[in-house]
Formats: sequence, structure tokens, C-alpha cells
Amino acid sequence: MINESRLLNEANSFFTQKMFEKALFLYSQLSSNFPSNKEYPIYALFCDIASEDEEKAISLFDYFSVVKQDSIEEAITYVEDIVNAYDGDIDKMMGLLKDLSNSTVDSLDAIKYDDFKRLIDSRGSFRIAFEDIMFSTKVAIENKDDFFDFVTKLIDNDFNTTAYTYLDGFNEYFSYDEEIEKLYKRLEEKELANNHK
Repeated sequence: MINESRLLNEANSFFTQKMFEKALFLYSQLSSNFPSNKEYPIYALFCDIASEDEEKAISLFDYFSVVKQDSIEEAITYVEDIVNAYDGDIDKMMGLLKDLSNSTVDSLDAIKYDDFKRLIDSRGSFRIAFEDIMFSTKVAIENKDDFFDFVTKLIDNDFNTTAYTYLDGFNEYFSYDEEIEKLYKRLEEKELANNHK
């Protein structure tokens, strides 16, 4: 008998560690053993996307993980739209990304953290502001305090995979920094808490 939630947690853990082939194997097992669950093929799709574009796959994974808490159907529809667009319809994909992006950020590849904080104020929450820009815009971090503030807010708002990506990306600059260690510890504790839900 397969323990469904344990297998899903294991697969998600492989995904967040960027072990996409191992994650794909487990998601495929879940899909074949529980064919009525529409969530599992979506996760398998993220692994497929990761082979071409890791960053996009991780952003989609995070977005999906957050939105499915409110509405699994809405999350699946959204991801399917993005993936269909990703499979060739460039105009459609750009349209979807632009819809997500706030008009002040549209034309930029990166937004300064101060500007991003203003976007948070205007949108009313970190989560909404980050969802607005996560597929189209990078947050340009210029100092250590902003970096810690940003990653902390990512963790607080359940963008755990993205938080790992930022931590891993900046780790070489701040290696052995006590704050970095604390953030990694918080993420691990959060992952454990989520796995025991």
C-alpha cells in the first residue's frame, strides 16, 4: 500500500532540492496510482519544464503551491494556460505574464527592492505584489539588509522554493553568515511542519 502523502512530500522535497528526475519518478508513480488526482500530473510537468528552464519551473511550483490552498481548480487552470503558452504560443505566454505584472513593472527585467516595497504598499500585501512580478521580473537586491528582509518575507508567505533559490544564489557572497544559517533553519523547520500536516 502506497502512503500517498509521504510519497508526495518526498517528491516535493526532491523538487525543491532540484533533483528533478527523482521528483519526476515519484510524481509519475503518484499519477499512475491515483489517476483521479489532477495535481500530480501538474507537478510532473514542472519537472519537465525544469529540464529547459529551472527558474520558470521553480516559480510555477511556488505559485501553484500557494494558489492551490485557495482553489486547486484555479491553480491547475492557470498552470495549464501557462504551460500551453510555454509550448509554443509566445504571444499568449507574454500576454499571461503581462497580466500578472503590475503596470509599473511591465517594461523592467528587474525592480529595485525599494520600488518593490512601494509595490507591496500599493498592492496591500507582499504575496500579491510578489505574484504580480514573479514570472516576469527579478527583484534587484543591493544590500544585505534588503536581502534578509526579502528572503524572510518569502518564507513568511510560503514561497519556500524561491527562498531556497535566493539563499543558494547568494550563499557564496555571504557564506557562513549567521543570518543565512538562521534563514535556512527556518525554511527547514517550515518544510518539516508542512510535511507533518
